[in-house]
Amino acid sequence: METTPWWRDAVVYEIYVRSFADASGDGTGDLAGIRDRLPYLAELGVDAVWLTPFYPSPMADGGYDVADYRDVDPLFGSLADFDDLVADAHAHGLRLMVDIVPNHSSSAHPWFQKALASPRGSQERARYMFRDGGPEGGGSGHGEPNNWLSTFGGPAWTQAPDGQWYLHLFAPEQPDFNWRNPEVREEFLDILRFWLDRGVDGFRIDVAMGLIKEEGLPNTDPGFRARSPIWSRPEVHDIYREWRRVLDSYPGTRVAIGEVWTDSAEDLALYVRPDELHQSFNFAWLEAPWSATAFRKVIDDTLKAVTSPTWVLSNHDVVRHVTRYGQGSLDPEAGLARARAALLAMLALPGSAYLYQGEELGLPEVTDLPPQARQDPIFARSNGEVPGRDGCRVPLPWSGTEPPYGFGPGDGSWLPQPADWADLTAERQAADPASTLWFYRRALRTRRELRGTLPDAITWLESPEETLFFRRGGLICVINCGEGPVALPTHDQVLMTSGPLDGTALPADTAAWLLAG
Repeated sequence: METTPWWRDAVVYEIYVRSFADASGDGTGDLAGIRDRLPYLAELGVDAVWLTPFYPSPMADGGYDVADYRDVDPLFGSLADFDDLVADAHAHGLRLMVDIVPNHSSSAHPWFQKALASPRGSQERARYMFRDGGPEGGGSGHGEPNNWLSTFGGPAWTQAPDGQWYLHLFAPEQPDFNWRNPEVREEFLDILRFWLDRGVDGFRIDVAMGLIKEEGLPNTDPGFRARSPIWSRPEVHDIYREWRRVLDSYPGTRVAIGEVWTDSAEDLALYVRPDELHQSFNFAWLEAPWSATAFRKVIDDTLKAVTSPTWVLSNHDVVRHVTRYGQGSLDPEAGLARARAALLAMLALPGSAYLYQGEELGLPEVTDLPPQARQDPIFARSNGEVPGRDGCRVPLPWSGTEPPYGFGPGDGSWLPQPADWADLTAERQAADPASTLWFYRRALRTRRELRGTLPDAITWLESPEETLFFRRGGLICVINCGEGPVALPTHDQVLMTSGPLDGTALPADTAAWLLAG
């Protein structure tokens, strides 16, 4: 029997399915491509993989507009391919988690199509958030029911042909479900069981804090995370208590982690309770600048409030941290050095870590994608003023010296890859012990060897300004966010470093793991 659930200290690797590996040759990643690369992931040293949506979808938002929650889009394969992937992942010792998108469906979903074809007040419309408009509108003067805004830009309402409006907190092709409707709740309980029966080990829940809206849908101040009638309503916790009962009814340990954007660690902790979600993403670390002061505040706030902490530096929705830490493209060398140092600090903390595909290769954000290639709805809805998320979703470079770098047997990829990525391919880095790929492998292997020997608490040690020194059992982690080298604390052995030491000192933009008695 497990004494500590696997997810408590797991390293989970996020796979953005379209961009990981293409087996079919059509330029889009697929399930068979992931299956082919499972040995790579096992050698990397992760414990689990999380797949972004692969369900049938018009792809208005990269698959987060789901038309059928119980199937696989032919673009990615078939249910048989999925079953084979689950079996092979388990054979490689990897858990497999899938994305579930409960806040909204695709406008192509049969339920929504029936809603559009049904009269006002019908059972079909009650599954979604249809409302009559007002004479003044929600601030636009067009008659919307209220002033809510889409997180992708513009009003959060679109008018149906009969004059009613429907809510979409994201793109118009993503109508929001009405989670006060018991039919919606039962439908998703059945969807959970469908994938659990196929052997999945857990779910990442998209927009987990947004399912319930305040009764009456009153106006709110603009802002994605403003305290408002839209986000983190108390009733959402009843939904996750129902989900938890379903998960707990299955053998083994099946988990749920929420994408929860909150203003504080205390708010985040409300989702992580014994009868609710197992974990919530801790985006405070991801949002923090390169600063020892900022990092310490995130760590202190998180460990104080959350019993099952998570740590993440990048994902499919944000600029890659190599580029963030390098001030865009101004200082790519510093960006990579800082990214490697941040990884060591993250992996030394108690809890689980979530990696985003390609960070083990040190991939930067692709900032110069041509406008005609971009597919993120944020880019279109902002008239090109906001670049959107395509830059972190460019397909991975596996081998070779020119695009598509072994991404698939075809001669292209759904987003163009930079011409200067030849030195970043997995093949090239696997042959170079000084590469970022080798660094990740060493760090994950060492962390696994230490797992089980370290306590769930840290102790801060005195350290120079703009550095962090903390101890966790016999492990000391040091990270230097300052501008010059600093002396290492007393230790018995240097276990590993993110970059070369300066004699016996820790250079700027560098981290180290030390052992002490």
